[in-house]
Amino acid sequence: MSYTIKINQVQASKVSEVDINNIAMGNAFTDHMFICDYENGAWINPRIEPLAAIATHPAAMALHYGQAIFEGMKATLGNDNTPLLFRPMENAKRMNFSADRMGMPSFPEDLFVEALKKLVALEKNWIPSEEGAALYLRPFMYADEAFIGMRAATRYKFIVIASPAGPFFSKPIKLYAETKYIRAAVGGTGEAKAAGNYAGAIRPTEMAKAKGYDQVLWLDANNFEYIQEVGTMNVFFKIGGKFITPDLSGSILAGITRMSVIDLLRDKGFEVTERPITISEIIEASQNGTLEEAFGAGTAVGIAMIEEIGYKDSKLMLPKENPVSHDVNDSLNAIKTQKAEDKFGWIVPAV
Repeated sequence: MSYTIKINQVQASKVSEVDINNIAMGNAFTDHMFICDYENGAWINPRIEPLAAIATHPAAMALHYGQAIFEGMKATLGNDNTPLLFRPMENAKRMNFSADRMGMPSFPEDLFVEALKKLVALEKNWIPSEEGAALYLRPFMYADEAFIGMRAATRYKFIVIASPAGPFFSKPIKLYAETKYIRAAVGGTGEAKAAGNYAGAIRPTEMAKAKGYDQVLWLDANNFEYIQEVGTMNVFFKIGGKFITPDLSGSILAGITRMSVIDLLRDKGFEVTERPITISEIIEASQNGTLEEAFGAGTAVGIAMIEEIGYKDSKLMLPKENPVSHDVNDSLNAIKTQKAEDKFGWIVPAV
């Protein structure tokens, strides 16, 4: 289906007011946003407008019943200064997976990609050029029907905003294995990118930070034994020369970076297994010397090396050298900026 995206461009950009190569994600936003409305069973009026506040009725159903989902992705600059997207169709598919789980309408995947292309092309000057930096893109959908009652809404908004961002973690991170609170359980919303998942994680994460850790290592809801995710990342361990990562059991988000890392590792000749992993197994591997590397993988953070895991009253110190993890990180960044061959067909020019 063909869509016409109307563009109302600002007269003067604010990009000169921001040091885009020296800024943390989420502190500054670009000049424009993409908006599309869902009414009477159809998505209508796709448009790009100057970034501005959005009028919201106090009874908007997202505020009361939590019908809100989002995606996260990044745009970079290629060799010829062309703005690039990384696997946008995968984000479009995951957005619709989340929408289905939350009882929300699907969004046309071709319009999703076209909207990103047009917005990123318009905001090209906002894309940082520093290594590891990018323009972070936040597509999201929420119920904005004014109604108090427990049912699916009939009106929604789909919006994309953008924020220039430097590297999320500039040094190895410390994790706290949570044994009281949970992120998700099988049958819940853990495999969807629902806003409520992150709301429930805020207090435990702040508690972990107060103890000197950077993120929470989430464990299963039944026995607090099986590893799920790391904060906003998937997690990988290298044990005895082979990589393992938790399988997608119904409570873990299918990360775009996760699937890319698996492909890269296998392309580099490593065996990668997706299976249940226990915290006890990681402790044993650390004690017997077979735990060689550990890292988190996610859109916002890229690859984050893990140097310590706090578990109950003990601290698990991980190897400081992470040669393969660094190599994977460098490979991902090189592909995203066209400094290396994109043999996987992941890059989509925003033109």
